[in-house]
Amino acid sequence: MPLKELPELTLSQSAMSVLEAAEAENRLSLVGSVAELVEAAAPVDQRDAAGYYTVGYDIPGKGFIPEAKVCEVKNGIAANYLDPYMRRRDPNCMVIGDNRETDKPRYEDRFGEAFDGLRQETFEWLKTQPLSCFFFETGSKDDPIRAVAICPTNAAFFALGLAMLQGIVPLEKVRKAGSEYFHKAILYIAPPFRHTHFEGKQVVVHNRRFDDMGSDGNTTTLHELFSYNLYPGPSAKKGVYGMLLTAGERDEQPWTTAHCSTVQVITPYDNTTTIMHEGASGGGKSEMLEQMHRESDGRLKLATNLITGDERFLTIPRACELHPVTDDMALCHPDLKGPDERTRKVTLVDAEAAWFIRVNHITRYGTDPHLEALTTHPPGPILHLNIDTVPGSTALIWEHIQDEPGVPCPNPRVVMPREYYPNIVDAPVTVDIRSFGVRCPPCTIEKPTYGIMGLFHVLPPALAWLWRLVAPRGHGNPSIVDTGGMQSEGVGSYWPFATGRRVDQANILLDQITDTTDTMFVLIPNQHIGCWDVGFAPQWTVREYLARRGASKFRDSELVEARCPLLGRHRHTMQVEGQIIGTWFFDVSKQPEVGEAAYDAGAEILFDFFKTQLANFNSPDLSATGREIIDACLQGASVSDYDDMIKV
Repeated sequence: MPLKELPELTLSQSAMSVLEAAEAENRLSLVGSVAELVEAAAPVDQRDAAGYYTVGYDIPGKGFIPEAKVCEVKNGIAANYLDPYMRRRDPNCMVIGDNRETDKPRYEDRFGEAFDGLRQETFEWLKTQPLSCFFFETGSKDDPIRAVAICPTNAAFFALGLAMLQGIVPLEKVRKAGSEYFHKAILYIAPPFRHTHFEGKQVVVHNRRFDDMGSDGNTTTLHELFSYNLYPGPSAKKGVYGMLLTAGERDEQPWTTAHCSTVQVITPYDNTTTIMHEGASGGGKSEMLEQMHRESDGRLKLATNLITGDERFLTIPRACELHPVTDDMALCHPDLKGPDERTRKVTLVDAEAAWFIRVNHITRYGTDPHLEALTTHPPGPILHLNIDTVPGSTALIWEHIQDEPGVPCPNPRVVMPREYYPNIVDAPVTVDIRSFGVRCPPCTIEKPTYGIMGLFHVLPPALAWLWRLVAPRGHGNPSIVDTGGMQSEGVGSYWPFATGRRVDQANILLDQITDTTDTMFVLIPNQHIGCWDVGFAPQWTVREYLARRGASKFRDSELVEARCPLLGRHRHTMQVEGQIIGTWFFDVSKQPEVGEAAYDAGAEILFDFFKTQLANFNSPDLSATGREIIDACLQGASVSDYDDMIKV
């Protein structure tokens, strides 16, 4: 039977049965604005004496288990998870509930039974709960993925994060469209199942029902996502990311959604360069949008030597102006490029309505005045996660909740609507430079590691593709549950969120790179360059340098081949605002604390990592060019060999 408020709306039979059950018991709230969810996140009449609202569930045999404490603060809503495990994304949370092609773990293989039983059990539980439901759209504006979210009302803070990240469709628009409002995706949120079925672990199930039957009797295309936890990273954000990647795979002309930040950098001389910064979690995407973190005297600390304690600084009197475009997800749809576009470059637009900003590096007042001011006095409410605050106060992004006494949570976040950001760019942009960020450990004679990358490296397109296939997660990642050692996030660094096959995403990415060879590809480390502790100073320095230099290609005489061919080419030295950065910051083997032997040992670690990860792409469905590039890499190709594989 139809919903009273939306009488002409038709959803899948499963969704309608859940909503109808809630409506019949007067437990259904149809939500049409973020403001409604802000109000519902910490209901005034359900707060305790201190002003907190506790989100939790009765678990059979275990009693009431609290998940999060939520409070209203002057600058929005603050939610803190009581279990430290829930304060970051578990990289093993995704499973596939259907039988379509995938390289990801299937629900049946991991849990020993088909997903259909739990799917139905989830619906039955939802039918007993007060529910909030809202609509959102993602993907191309001309042909969006229309989606529905169904969430327990007491978890409105989670729904708030989802609505901020993906946007929310006013109910009047849905009502006006009536039977023409077809949905292609749906999110079900059922937190108690984390305890009843998954031993407390985060689990997100993608169920691609591309032949589902709607309540109107017609066959439809539907991507279901079941979130069995309340941390928005795996589901509200990366789960929707998986929906976009799946849609791109299935399109007649395949496309992808890049895992990147994008910024238009305007120099003091009014030249504009657009930089797209990709990389695994913790690779510096958010930091690429930040102004450099200066010392109290205005200088930028470039590096501190871990052995000698020596420090290096740069003085950049006037930094470039930054116009942010994307923070984490960039829609690279072919329709974005105009019919008269002649350059062979990527064109993209933001795929999100808000940004999920990690602020673990903001440890005290004054670290990043721009972001601190924006989050302390935002134009409207924002959502704070893992921030230590109290009801009625102002949540401060440098006050991080502690996982245990003396150990701050490494993944404090704010959800910031992009419209709050000054100088935000809403229109599609064409990319001049594609950088790739890698978290590197220190490398020394005593302990050789893969931390041998210089300040920046220029990569041939074929080699740039390989780096995106292996996408190392790198050293000391703060965003996810640590699994130890050097890990890979795979194709384009977005593989953890994709639902299909690696080879399909590899081919899509290779076609994109082959078609956009006017772009310059660079590799930028963060955290360490050899034995020097650098934080994110390399990408801020390189951003300033490349923007001032412009997007023109380097002459052959300006670059030298790296000792490790996987690192392409680099400068011998570099001048920034009249200051020379020496060769030991470009060729780590020149550092006396490292030397050639430790460098070569680190290069071997890197090469072994590439060999291990590239074995995942041994498929007859990989394109001929892709097979050629991988085979050449495994045989120890030189930088010049990579030049010949994709002509610029």
